[in-house]
Amino acid sequence: MRFSFPSIYDILFSMTDFTEMGKKAIQAKGDLIQADTEAKNRALLSVADALVANAEEILAANEEDLKRGREKGMKEGLLDRLKLDEKRIAAMAEGVREVAALPDPDGEVLETFLRPNGMEVQKVRVPLGVIGIIYESRPNVTADAFSLCFKSGNVTVLKGGSDAISSNIAIAGIIRRTLEENGITPDALQLIADTDREVTKEFMRRRDFIDVLIPRGSASLIRTTVEESRIPVIETGTGNCHVYVDRDADLSMALDILINAKTQRNSVCNAAESLVVHEAVAEAFLPEAFRALTEHGVEIRADAAAKRIMKDARVKDATEEDFATEYLDAVISVNIVKDLAEAIAHINRYHTKHSDCIVTKDQSAAERFLREIDSACVYHNVSTRFTDGFEFGFGAEIGISTQMLHARGPMGLRELTTYKYRIRGNGQIRH
Repeated sequence: MRFSFPSIYDILFSMTDFTEMGKKAIQAKGDLIQADTEAKNRALLSVADALVANAEEILAANEEDLKRGREKGMKEGLLDRLKLDEKRIAAMAEGVREVAALPDPDGEVLETFLRPNGMEVQKVRVPLGVIGIIYESRPNVTADAFSLCFKSGNVTVLKGGSDAISSNIAIAGIIRRTLEENGITPDALQLIADTDREVTKEFMRRRDFIDVLIPRGSASLIRTTVEESRIPVIETGTGNCHVYVDRDADLSMALDILINAKTQRNSVCNAAESLVVHEAVAEAFLPEAFRALTEHGVEIRADAAAKRIMKDARVKDATEEDFATEYLDAVISVNIVKDLAEAIAHINRYHTKHSDCIVTKDQSAAERFLREIDSACVYHNVSTRFTDGFEFGFGAEIGISTQMLHARGPMGLRELTTYKYRIRGNGQIRH
């Protein structure tokens, strides 16, 4: 099904009218409770088809965003996050189909037990309710977030950044119209089209109808949301991800993992930003790492010991700030450590609790690293690039949570639910 977009704003609300938006969101929450799994899956598959069928319109809108980004001098890494092409739209649609194929968590019975008085207690998975999502520069989040929230029975209210506003409007328009075609309230998805920052601040205060808020984007966006929001926040983290090459590493494997983690796509949160090397293998590994990284256009910022080994004027001095930075660009920090304990201490000091990797043949060292590194995802001999809902088999993801509650790592369908207790009896009263 193809849509035309001249009146796309007609399907979106005046985003300064949060009272009206709240009424519609609460009504939609009630409507979604009545939608069974078959109806949700049918709508999701229709949405996936509509995204592909309307790729031309989405790309035209995306080009408007890219043009504005170039005019503002946006970095190439950020432009890459913003850019859509037919392959990425197809991947977006495939993510929606993957979600449709997953088991529906809504209504899943987690536990049932009988009390001595004959009262039956049942613990059941239920949606969180109305989920607000604030995100930047990645229009694919519009489809990803909707599909996961919708399949798990949640209403979605999206607040994208100004960088991707044209793309977000186009994608949201397709989704809303497709829902309506399938007999489901289009208000299951609402997009705040007003890009004013004061509107964003007001959105963060609307605890009257938003049950939980999820920020996706830069460290400053996440920090601002956590500090300013009156709504409970699930903190998705920035990714200062580490690759640690241990003294017993297979150096060929270590190089492959490093290059993949850093260069496959350096603008994403699961890309490696920091390389940590055991001093016992530094002389053998770092020259090869330098060669491979520079061939991929990566700038290296190293501590004094690593800089001496690499012996090249292109290697810059690393600062404390470098060790703690998520670059989202072709830059990496390098640090040499004397042992595993120092590597763990260094990583736990500077990382963002996202994804960290050890490369080693020493199983005991690997198990200690996996146990002691305080990150949502900790890898042994695997690239950090796998921290992804699709790669974990969750379909699309709502984000990578780096906090302790209530979810960590890639957040799929189950992470968008809570639970309630259903109690059945035959007249029991408490004495």
